[in-house]
Parts: sequence; C-alpha cells; structure tokens
Amino acid sequence: MKRRTVISLISLATATSTLLIACDAQDSPTADGAADGAAGGGDALVVYSGRGEDLIGPMFERFEAETGIQVNVRYGDTAELAATILEEGDNSPADIYFAQDAGALGALQVEGRTRNIPDNLLNQVDSRFRSREGQWVGITGRARVFAYNTDMLDAEDVPNSIWDLTEPEWSGRVGWAPTNGSFQAFVSAIREHEGEERAREWLEGMKANDPQVFRNNTSIVEGLGRGEVEVGLVNNYYLARFQAEDPNFPVAHHYPSGDIGSMINIAGVAILNSTNQPEAAEAFVEFMLSPEAQQHFAEGNSEYPLISGIEPPNDQLPIAEINPPDIDLSSLEDLEQYSGQI
Repeated sequence: MKRRTVISLISLATATSTLLIACDAQDSPTADGAADGAAGGGDALVVYSGRGEDLIGPMFERFEAETGIQVNVRYGDTAELAATILEEGDNSPADIYFAQDAGALGALQVEGRTRNIPDNLLNQVDSRFRSREGQWVGITGRARVFAYNTDMLDAEDVPNSIWDLTEPEWSGRVGWAPTNGSFQAFVSAIREHEGEERAREWLEGMKANDPQVFRNNTSIVEGLGRGEVEVGLVNNYYLARFQAEDPNFPVAHHYPSGDIGSMINIAGVAILNSTNQPEAAEAFVEFMLSPEAQQHFAEGNSEYPLISGIEPPNDQLPIAEINPPDIDLSSLEDLEQYSGQI
C-alpha cells in the first residue's frame, strides 16, 4: 500500500486544521459515527461504517429481516476505518465499507482494496455519484450550500461564489468549521477543481477576512439563527433539523450556481476485495439503493436520494437543479497538508 495514502487518511480529521493553524480553530467535532464496536464472526456480513448508528442502524436491521443475512457492524470515523482497512490488508474481516464521503472510498479504490460493483447496481445512480471505474457507488447525496440569516440578508444579497466571500465587504460576516470533515472534503474539491495554488489563495483570503470559527455544521446553523454571522458554509441537511423544531427559524439556503460552493458529495459503499461473500455484499448494496432505504435517508436525515422516483428532502432544491462543477469524487482522497502556516 502507499504510505502516503494511509498517512493522508489518518490525518484527514486534522489536515485542514494544519492549513488554517493561525485561525486557532477549536478541536474537531465528534465524527458522524458511533464508537468502534466489535465486528466479525461466522458467516455474518461485516460492515465497517462511518455512518452513525442512529441513522444507519435501522436499515441494517431491515436488511437482516428482509434477507436473513446477519450483519455485524463496526462503527467509527470514516477516515480511520479506511486506514484500518488498508492496514489490515487482505486479512481484513470487512466485506463492506460504508463511508460518509467519497474521498475515503477513492483512497481504497486507489490501493486496490475494492472490487467491481455490478452494472445493474451502478446504473441506478447518476454517473456523477459513483466511481468512474465501477468500484464504489453513492447511496445518498449531500450538497454544500451558503446558509444565510433571512433577517439580515435578502436572497439576492447572498454571495454567488466562494471567491466573493474573500471580498472585504464580507469581513467578519461568514462562519465556517475548518476542522470538520465535510469542510476538509470541500477543500479537497477546491484543490481538484481550482488547483493547489488557487485553493491556497482562497484559504488565505478567507483567513484574512476574519471568518468566525465554529466547531461543526450544527453550530454554524445555530450561530446563523442567533445572528452571530450572516452566511455559513455547511451541508444541506442540517437546517431541516432546526426547522422541524421551529418552522420560522430565520435561515435559508443559497446554492451558488456553477460554483464549487455548491459541490455535491456522497455517502457511499464499496465491496472490499477481501470479502468471501460477494453475493451477500451485492445484496446489501442493492438494499441500500432500494426505494425503502432511499426514502429513509431522505426523511430521516434530509439527504438526497440517488435513485430516480424518490422525492427530495422537504424544502430542498432538487438535486437535478443544483449546478455544481463536474468533479471526479474519487479524486478527493488526496488531501495533503500544505507546508508552513497560512
């Protein structure tokens, strides 16, 4: 395996913090996943899941009930689980890797730890949201958005590009979470789309513009609601949690058209090359792409379903109407640390 890839994965939770060390960011929030649990044993299908138990656990139970296939799950941080799979090599007990972002899936693909997923499963998902080599497939989509305080800004006043946020007029008015995993994947997307120097330029411009630092996406949306900032860089599904409690919560979404600020990442699965149960693993992927599972994710976490015929989350812009740049999501695995301090 490539040492560089393992190091990159292990350091994923703090790499962007290194880029922004002078921002004096807070500690990284708890990952979207429960504490590690024991996995393995017998003929059960072993899943390493970077998705949290509260969200994904019910679908594992339904899969077991409908197929009779037992599932043993190890929950943990997406990047750390990917690094574990690489370290375990062909001796890994895992059959399935369920990641909360495409970058970690891409890292395993690069290292040859994944196997082909049948076309009948891949073709259910738009080509933007699956491996171009057929090695992983997206299960749900999550868009980056500019969330904004509707009491402080009208929709037409919201910036339409990440570069607008570096302008002096937005000094101190923007919130971000530089140590959060979704932001780190976002920085990788900027590097992929804009190039390394432009990514550095954007980060330096943002830092110079006094962004308000939050711990994670949830705290950004909370801060927006309190008027602590006017615009925040978050994923699309956090706002719904606040609107469920308060329909008048004063925050809305803006999707900058054609800009990396509206990139769409995925949570997805790969079948590992160490599996000795390929048919059961394919049945698992098929179930996660079923209308039942897709509806669960849309209703339970306001994530975008990736198969046709399922309604998008309430009050969300349909995924077909979002206009992000074209990005090979597998390429987001390469999040290197910049040298020096910004």
